[in-house]
Amino acid sequence: MEAIHTFSVLNRVAQLQKIETVPYDLVIIGGGVTGAGIALDAASRGLKTCLVEKNDFASGTSNKSTKLIHGGLRYLKQLEIGLVKESGRERAIVHKLAPHLVIPEKMLLPLTKNGTYGALLTSIGLKVYDLLANVEGDDRRKMLDKNETLALEPLLSENTLLGGGYYSEYRTDDARLTIELLKTASSYGATIINYAEMTGFQYSTKNKVNGIICIDHNTDETFEIKAKRLVSATGPWVDLLRKKDGSLDKKHLYLTKGVHLVFPFQKLPVKQSIYFDAPDGRMLFAIPRGRITYVGTTDTPYNNSLERVVTTKNDVAYVIKAINETFKTSTVTEKDIESTWAGLRPLIHEKSTSPSEVSRKDEIFVSERGLISIAGGKLTGYRKMAQRVIEKVLDTMKQKYKVDLKKSTTKNISLTIPAFKTAAEVAIYKSEINQRIKSLGVFDEFEVDYLIATYGKQTELIIEKSLKFQNTNLKEKFIRAELWFCITYEMVNSLTDFFVRRTGRLYFNIDSVIAFKSIILEDCIQILKWDEQRVDKEITELNVLIKDATTFYEEEIKTQ
Repeated sequence: MEAIHTFSVLNRVAQLQKIETVPYDLVIIGGGVTGAGIALDAASRGLKTCLVEKNDFASGTSNKSTKLIHGGLRYLKQLEIGLVKESGRERAIVHKLAPHLVIPEKMLLPLTKNGTYGALLTSIGLKVYDLLANVEGDDRRKMLDKNETLALEPLLSENTLLGGGYYSEYRTDDARLTIELLKTASSYGATIINYAEMTGFQYSTKNKVNGIICIDHNTDETFEIKAKRLVSATGPWVDLLRKKDGSLDKKHLYLTKGVHLVFPFQKLPVKQSIYFDAPDGRMLFAIPRGRITYVGTTDTPYNNSLERVVTTKNDVAYVIKAINETFKTSTVTEKDIESTWAGLRPLIHEKSTSPSEVSRKDEIFVSERGLISIAGGKLTGYRKMAQRVIEKVLDTMKQKYKVDLKKSTTKNISLTIPAFKTAAEVAIYKSEINQRIKSLGVFDEFEVDYLIATYGKQTELIIEKSLKFQNTNLKEKFIRAELWFCITYEMVNSLTDFFVRRTGRLYFNIDSVIAFKSIILEDCIQILKWDEQRVDKEITELNVLIKDATTFYEEEIKTQ
């Protein structure tokens, strides 16, 4: 089946109606990047596929990463050769599938006295890194002396600097990547539903799982979905579902928390992304992104609330100390932080291993009752993880259903419709849109980059819609047009869906959330027909997220 929409559409009412009539081959629980990748792989092969997510898409781990499609240089140090090779090669593939969203990013690795990486091992390591990933041309690594490194990044402290390694990675928006995967899966026939929580499994007379019971959080109504196979791609919640299935065993998740701090670019004006040492030997990223620079991530064991992961004062102190020891002109403080985000990594438990050394490999579990679960892995590997899950699904189906489908083609399926073919095409489009927006009177230098990196060619719909709003200033017109687009095409169901997952504004432009939340609320009331009780709920939830992004807690939120 070929994708048929000029623009991919996620419409919740239409998706819910499909459930009543479609007998599914596969139901996926979990709407993060892993579940989204599985949905696209399955639907594009011809499996009748349904995905349900209890909250919004990408509301867990998949909008809390470092937002890099990267090969994982540090995994080479741990001799994770296979993981580095796969991740390295996947970077180029995902960039090809969405060149506006997965953007080349030069990475500088400063070499310092008593640092994690020495010059010889870094040179060899980056060379191997390039070979494993088939890196060619200008993207290949370069080794730099002290002066060359300082020329690239004058903010670095001269006292301890020895030189640097210069190599290539890719930057992305993890939540946007997830949404585009789901929209594309829908264009291949997959049923995709958010705010539909799985509350229980259904089993056949032979005690094999063959369906789920869900509650629609919009209506509080329950419904059933039958399927030949079920996959749990629920990240940190995988063990909870395995427990519900009665299949949790000695092999279980090991959760670690990662925190990122966001600063105004003027406070930390790095010229390009930096991969640098923290005082305890772990590594952090400092990544410039338009009007801000964000820094992370921490890597600490976690066993508190899965629903509300927050930034603590200890997290902040750790990252700020690392920044101020690395960058000579930097004196950033808590007061300089615009916002933060904190998320969990669902790793596989390994005895006697520190958090930063636990393998990022994914693993698939198949219970006696037939529930297939996947855990571990990293953002970059979503596509290969999906392939492995679907191959496992097909292996378990062949005898009973004699399923014989084509192999995965996701390597060649563009993630936005209409698609960009190359980064050069993105640059040309960006120039054209820049002229159009300037003619409207919008002079924010970051506006065009933001719109195209977020929506690709779908930006045209937003510009056209913005012209139809009356009696509002240009910035209001654009954000209202964004909201309309996200409700119409991307199943936005709440204020936080829009401000956090679809636009990333809570993290990268929190002032705009404060400035426009009232007008966005008014439009949501009109378009989504919210009553007074729903309005109160939405305001409360958004205020909690704003608080969590701007507050540094004394301790973690305890498990309820």
